Amino acid sequence: MGIIEKDLAAGPFTEWAYKVRSLAGRRNAVILAHNYQAPWILEAADIVGDSLELSRKAAETDAEVIVFCGVHFMAETAKILAPDKTVLIPDLGAGCSLAASITADQLREWKAEHPGAVVVSYVNTSAEVKAESDFCCTSSNAPRVVSSIDPDKEILFLPDMFLGAHVERVTGRKMNIWMGECHVHAGISPADIDNRLAEHPKADIYIHPECGCASHALYLASSGALPEERTHLLSTSGMQSSAAESKATEIIVATETGLLHSLRKNSPDKTFIAANEDAVCKYMKMITPANLLSSLENMQFEVTVPRDIADKARLALERMISL
Repeated sequence: MGIIEKDLAAGPFTEWAYKVRSLAGRRNAVILAHNYQAPWILEAADIVGDSLELSRKAAETDAEVIVFCGVHFMAETAKILAPDKTVLIPDLGAGCSLAASITADQLREWKAEHPGAVVVSYVNTSAEVKAESDFCCTSSNAPRVVSSIDPDKEILFLPDMFLGAHVERVTGRKMNIWMGECHVHAGISPADIDNRLAEHPKADIYIHPECGCASHALYLASSGALPEERTHLLSTSGMQSSAAESKATEIIVATETGLLHSLRKNSPDKTFIAANEDAVCKYMKMITPANLLSSLENMQFEVTVPRDIADKARLALERMISL
């Protein structure tokens, strides 16, 4: 695969990376890395991005094997969109606190309480939850998905309450919102934004919609307490593209700190400051150089999705993609 020719820094990384890439070539495998992975994993990957972007690109490749360096629901999504490929995850324990905040049984009970409601599920959910949903969405296209739904229809939005509040604010559409959260994003507080801005008063502010500080920051921006023109709610991909085009020299970033590596690499002329240095996802960091190499060597651990669940979940994803 073409990535083997990529220039590498000298040192132990070189030896490990060439082992990984050589094995990937022999296995006809593509290595995907979510934006929140550790730098070594990001540098060894074929494709880096957000979860749905990665799954869609992997499905389009001629690779027979997908090695997903991310969390479990992401590997499931890749399997749903590429059912004929073998999907591996280097550590089966790499879960997600947000995806775990609702089960398929809980969703079925919620649906029974609201017969006829349209279910919109954030892509950060299990395959079983996607299969019980009418639409999936991402943090960037959630307002568009919700706006496409008949205004007379009741909406159940899940599982992230902060993203749900953002969608209600943007669309003006009242929804029933599941009270789930990402423990990492929820831990980024309004005080973190205030403190970083006090230290860097001319910085732009990038905030992921899952953050607990999102509503507070937008309220302060609209009231003039924060610079409205410099306060942006963005997905991880949106942060990347916005940073590349921005004239700002300093940018405060409110999301998982793994994104800073790619931001700094792709926009070296700018200074990126973590809103909270402790915003680290322990599940994302469960993917290590050792278990990535082991996954390729031993073709472990395979992620599968039962066909009936995959077919229903794929429909919810395709409805979103069609928009």
